[in-house]
Amino acid sequence: MIRRRTRTPGDGVAMTVRGLGVRRGARPILSGVDLDIRPGEILALVGPNGAGKSTLLGALCGDLPAEGSIDLDGRPLDAWRPVELAMRRAILSQRNTLAFAFTVEEIVRMGRAPWAGTSHAEDDDRAVARAMEDADVARFAGRRHPELSGGEQARVALARVLAQSAPIVLLDEPTAALDVRHQELVFAVARRQAAEGRAIVAVVHDLALAAAHADRIAVLSAGTLAACGPPGEVLAGELLSEVYEHPIEVLPHPRTGRPMVLPVRD
Repeated sequence: MIRRRTRTPGDGVAMTVRGLGVRRGARPILSGVDLDIRPGEILALVGPNGAGKSTLLGALCGDLPAEGSIDLDGRPLDAWRPVELAMRRAILSQRNTLAFAFTVEEIVRMGRAPWAGTSHAEDDDRAVARAMEDADVARFAGRRHPELSGGEQARVALARVLAQSAPIVLLDEPTAALDVRHQELVFAVARRQAAEGRAIVAVVHDLALAAAHADRIAVLSAGTLAACGPPGEVLAGELLSEVYEHPIEVLPHPRTGRPMVLPVRD
């Protein structure tokens, strides 16, 4: 069996963000962000272009200098060694470039690097096989990366992240290059990962996807946190219209009752 760090929804807080600020030169990109990232949940980061979504995710990864505090499992993020961080959080970036023509399986296996030399290394084959199956790339495991379409490459990158088996998964626009079927597949996988106790944070441009799949939604606007909570509470037409600077209406889905977010059109 693949060893997993087991947690249940609501079991503590995986990451705590308080007073987070990020600057680019003298210009603030994020300011005063407070956020709790919880095991067993999908947290969607939404907001218009330039709102600070990817910057927030980059700060959570530990890749950006930031003001305020970010604690991971009760310790400051910068107190963890790089290999310790890699065991605790996996990152899917927007851009995934490779210098060599690795096969799909070789790329996915790279996600197991943090566990080399540990007792978890014996789980490598199982973790890689499961990740490729979950991301729907197992059927072309032997193909070379340059031979793949953009959507296939995106799913291979997701499989690498899944193979890492980290308790926190940070996804930057994981559905951007995908068709409808694979967009739904990504969130079905995210739901299974959350059900196993992982904390999932995803930057999502499509408000309909966020509304349908997230447990909580954080709405960013001009570098600040405008709202955070369950979709039914946060996705309000008045707030979204102000944040996106376009009239938006929110209606209940006739079958699920979840919010449906629609731009107002003439």
